Formats: sequence, structure tokens, C-alpha cells
Amino acid sequence: MTGKARRPNILLITCDQWRGDCLSAAGHPLVKTPNADALAAEGGLFKRHYGGAAPCSPARACLYTGLYQMNNRVCRNGTPLDARHGNIALHARGLGYDPTLFGYSDVSLDPRLLAPGDPRLQSYEGVLPGFTVRQLLPEHQKQWLSWLKQRGIDTSAGSPDIHRPVTDGKAGAGVSNAPPIYSEDETPAAFLTREFTRWLGEQEHASPWFAHLSFISPHPPFIVPEPYNTLYEPADGPAFQRAASWQTEAESHPYLAYDLGRQKQAKFRPDASGMVHDWSNEDFRRLRAIYYGMISEVDAQLGRVWQAVKAAGAWDDTIIVLTSDHAEMMGDHFMLGKGGYFDGSYHIPLIIRDPRHRKAAGGSVDRFTEAVDLVPTLLDLLGEDPAPHLDGHSLRPFLDGKNPAAWRDAAHWEFDFRSVAEGEAERHFGIASRQCNLAVIRTERFKYVHFGGGLPPLLFDLESDPGELHNLAASPKHLAVRLEFAERLLAWRAEHLDQSLALAELTEHGIAGRAAGLPPRLT
Repeated sequence: MTGKARRPNILLITCDQWRGDCLSAAGHPLVKTPNADALAAEGGLFKRHYGGAAPCSPARACLYTGLYQMNNRVCRNGTPLDARHGNIALHARGLGYDPTLFGYSDVSLDPRLLAPGDPRLQSYEGVLPGFTVRQLLPEHQKQWLSWLKQRGIDTSAGSPDIHRPVTDGKAGAGVSNAPPIYSEDETPAAFLTREFTRWLGEQEHASPWFAHLSFISPHPPFIVPEPYNTLYEPADGPAFQRAASWQTEAESHPYLAYDLGRQKQAKFRPDASGMVHDWSNEDFRRLRAIYYGMISEVDAQLGRVWQAVKAAGAWDDTIIVLTSDHAEMMGDHFMLGKGGYFDGSYHIPLIIRDPRHRKAAGGSVDRFTEAVDLVPTLLDLLGEDPAPHLDGHSLRPFLDGKNPAAWRDAAHWEFDFRSVAEGEAERHFGIASRQCNLAVIRTERFKYVHFGGGLPPLLFDLESDPGELHNLAASPKHLAVRLEFAERLLAWRAEHLDQSLALAELTEHGIAGRAAGLPPRLT
């Protein structure tokens, strides 16, 4: 890099299943996140930021590629990511970085490039191409468990059972906030933070680094060590956004009935059985208090990360991005987890701090931003021209204190509920796999949800119905609005159909425009 300015370090942090409203910097009345807030004070907080899909693999495909689901085509956990697509790790590697992963990336690899017997074909938890793995931590968590065992912890239960509460038989009925067998210094987040800190001490200051810290918290199982398990009172907190009963919710739309009928308690608490919708209001509040505690626990680890970067003398040379892949319903509509169409599953945090762009430091952005904006933003901040086929847009103008006039006035996301291996959704609705999908356009006032397979659409007036409880799609008074938003959604999809080669043209003078994978044409 002789003769060129040193590129900044990149620290990309994802905290799985973190709701965008659960930040004290974003105005949450209870949740305290002092370390995330400290980052926001030096950067920009994007308050209307939305994930592009759910669950983990589809959401991360949008985040890592800068492409909507309609283009990256990762429809569910286990759908392979087409190897032709670029991603943030490959882009960074092309700029001289060695992108290094701590945690997981949940990418199913393109099977066309693997031998039939390759064990990587048996898991959706592959590594995003371009990353060097320093510390992998997939769902089985064996690496963390072996570390706990060295510390004298009984790990014979394995995962997820190690996340059961230790109650000594004294717990009553319902959800317990008793802690697990491991301490606050022995959580999966603490384990990854230690590994990152150790790796950071090995880096040479002259060479820029790129690290991706992928924390599992606050993803379920919903359990957290002391003191975070009692940090929040279950009785506190806002009212849940929900109808009078789960049965009323189920009657409101066929997809909602299907989803409510599938959610099992054991997916979120290994010590529980039964259906999620059967938990009492008090149980949901206890779970939410635990979830808040998990956010505060991972926030404490963020504080240790900030300290490590500063101790390494890298704070003023490091771009830090803090975000999530998707959010968490956490009791709204009698649901847990992610998916479907509600805001609660897709509204996620985003904080970007670039020490070279301080005009927006401490400010917040109220414009709609999306997960697909991350790749073009990082490329722009690194002085590169993002490829025009990417679906996202650079957020750099906001970091420079500007408010672009030409910016989206709506957020968009997609959800695919096909079940290729089991065919569950296909049998239930009597439709094909390729019809098991929905797309959302959400403006400040209205939200329209369009389903494939002939399932009825949804229209919500968020101004009068922020809880998304009253479907206006069949209201004669709102037919014009429904038509307008259906047309807008159709226009959005038409604009963003795969542009990888469509923005290039072969002429007698060579390539006009720019094709994906090719550098900008010299003029």
C-alpha cells in the first residue's frame, strides 16, 4: 500500500435477534445499553432500520450480499447461497483485508461446487466464502462447551440443555428466571469476546484488519446468568401488541393461524413443553425480562470489545458497525421468534461509527434504511464504488450529516415459508413451494403485505393501528390505498429484478455500463 493512505480497520458486529426498539439510545423505557449508546454517541443511530428477510440464513444473505431475497434467493435456513454472488467478505478480501470470523455466518454453500460426500452439505451453518475462521461457534456450541469444561463446568448435558435454569427443585410453575450453570463471564458472548481480544493482540498496527464478531445473544434459549436474570422486573415494560386472545389472532389470517399452530415452547426454553401461545401473560413478561437481561449481558461484552480496541491503539482507525440479522416478536401477537410480516420480526438496530466521519456523531437518522444498505455503505466508506446491481444504497451521506432528498420513503422485506425437505407449508396451504412467500412494503403510515399462492393480502394503517391488528385490505374505503401499495410493491420488484448483467451492454466499442464481478470501465 505504498503511497496510499492506510485503510481503516473494520469491525462488523451482529447480535442475533435483537429488536430495534430495545436500545436505551433509541428511547426504550427500560432496557439499558450503555455501551451500544456510547458507540451511537460517536456515530450514527439509524432508528428505522429493517432486516430484509427471516430467519437467520435469509436475513444474513441480505446483509452480507447487499441483495434482496428476490435476488440472492436464500429462502430459508438450508437454501444454498449461489456462488456467483459477491459478498462483504469477498469484497473486503479483494481490497487486501483478511476478513476473520468469530462465531457463525449461517450460510449454506453452493452444492454445485462441493463433492457429493462433503459434510458441509449436511448443515446450513456453513461459512460465508471469503472469511478466515478464527473461532467458529455454530448451534451445537461444542467449542464453547469444551472451554467451559476446562473451567470445571459440567457440560455433559450438551446444547441446548446446558441452557436450562438451575433451580434446585425450588422453582414454581411457569417460566423461571433462575440462572444457568455458567456465570456472566462464561457466556457464549464472553467466550467470543475473549477470543477476539486475543486475536486483536496479534495484529500488526501497520496492516488494517477486518473482523466479524457474530454473537448469538439475545437469540433463544431465553436464559441469562446473574445479575442479568433479575435486572428487569417482569411487571415493567410496555403492553404487548396483541389481540384479546391467540384464537382471535389466528382467525385474522390463514398464515397467522398456521404460524401460531407451529410455535413450541421447547424451541425457546429447553425446560418447557407445550405451545408458545399457551404461556400466560405473566410467563411472557418473565420471558421478556430475561430477554432484556440478555441484551444487557451482550452489551456488557460490547463494552469489553470497545476496551480491547482502544487498548490496541486502534479505536481511531476502526469503522464499527453494530446491527442484527432480524428481530424478535417477544410476546407480541402471542408469538416468539421471527418470521411472518410483523414489524417486531424485522425492525433491528443499526449503529455505524467511522472516526473519519463525525458530522453526524451522536445523531439519529429517522429515514428508512435496510440490511441491504450495509455492503454498499462499507464499500463507499473504503473508497470503492459499489456495483450498481446491488439493491442497497450507501448510508455515507447520513454519516456526513447530510439528509439526501432522493431516498426511499418505505422499508421492504420478504419472507419465504416453503418447506422443501418436509413439505409442511405446501401441504397445509395446498400450494407449491415457489408460492409460499410474502413481500412487505411499509411506509410511515401504511403497511401492505402481499402473499403468493392466493392467500389474502393485508393492509394496516399504522397511524391508527400501530399494533397491526386491523386488516383494512377488504375495506371499500381503503381500496384505493390497497391498489396504490400493490402497484408500488410491483414496481419495487420490477426495479430490483436481478441486474447483475442487465446494467451492462456489449457494443462495438466494448462493454457499456458495468457488469457484476467486473471493475468499473475506465473512461
